[in-house]
Amino acid sequence: MRRDVFQAIADPTRREIINLIAFQSLNLNAIAENFEMSRPAISQHIKILTECGLVSIKKEGRERFCEVKFQKLKEVSQWIEQYSSFWNNKLDALEIYLSANKTKVEPKK
Repeated sequence: MRRDVFQAIADPTRREIINLIAFQSLNLNAIAENFEMSRPAISQHIKILTECGLVSIKKEGRERFCEVKFQKLKEVSQWIEQYSSFWNNKLDALEIYLSANKTKVEPKK
């Protein structure tokens, strides 16, 4: 099954896994210790993250360490940015409208 970044980050557990390994690579056991679910369940989440390219796994001896691939998150950032610009423009227009009409809606004393 072909997965994309949006499917991967839709799950809160996978987002938390990304947060855990954002600044340091961790082995699978270290990641699993942070969750109240089985190691196979965590492995399944990590599999999804690797399938979409958000996480890579490096083998060091018998250990497997997970690292975030931040460049794949750019796709999400770009998608969000288009809506951020849209809402910023709408809110700016609302602020201008309210400022222009402020004197018209001053309460009577």
